[in-house]
Amino acid sequence: MNALKNHLILFDAECPMCKMYTQSFVSLGILEKEGRTSYQELPEQACPMLDRQRAVNEIAMVNQETGEVSYGIQSLFKIFGVAIPFLRPLFEFTPFVWLMSKSYAFISYNRRVIIPPTTTESGLQPTFRLGYRIAYLIFTWMVTAYILSAYAASMDGLLPEDHLYREYLVCGGQILFQGIVIGFVDKEQLWVYLGNMMTISFAGALLLLPGVYVYRHFDLNVIYYAAWFMFVVGLMFLEHIRRSRLLTLGWIMTISWVTYRIFVLLLIILTK
Repeated sequence: MNALKNHLILFDAECPMCKMYTQSFVSLGILEKEGRTSYQELPEQACPMLDRQRAVNEIAMVNQETGEVSYGIQSLFKIFGVAIPFLRPLFEFTPFVWLMSKSYAFISYNRRVIIPPTTTESGLQPTFRLGYRIAYLIFTWMVTAYILSAYAASMDGLLPEDHLYREYLVCGGQILFQGIVIGFVDKEQLWVYLGNMMTISFAGALLLLPGVYVYRHFDLNVIYYAAWFMFVVGLMFLEHIRRSRLLTLGWIMTISWVTYRIFVLLLIILTK
């Protein structure tokens, strides 16, 4: 692959995901070894044309020869346009550019609830966009509920027959329930906590996908599927504790999260 010369990409040092994918550009030879740095470390006078707040929201790419700056998906298009030249026409196709811009913004404005920072320094922070957070909650809610509905079939006999709407109500109910609890505990962290909580649910659902595949192709005892489900729930529990600590929320949100799950499980079993 060709490398983009004389360009500097500015990533968020507090974002593990940003560190990882920009480092992968260097490792793959798409960027020069000195072609990345965090915007936190860039001196104010180093790039007069840089909109620092926009660089916080959308990854910035600086042309070190001209000082020109691109942001967000256009920065990534510049990298891939050099590395994979035959894709350049696609990067100029308006509908594709629009779709990728929205997809990039969806991830970027939710990046700190997808993979939370372990430390947060003072200074400029990403702008909060409520629309993108709500879109993220809806997306993770729908996908998680869909996968859980598919997985529930593997535990037939342990749980009553799943109705199409059951898992959607369970997942949606947890968002509402935990939203009410966090409203009393720390209202300022409402959207941050809900984003983190649904990331945990979404990740747990993805871990159940192998079980869905196995169920559809192999005839295993229901106990195996129940055991895998409980293992995944245990991982989710540990991750909820970790993220609650990062948000300095203590134990109350984890206790309410578990309480809701136990209540719903008992309700489902009793209606068997």
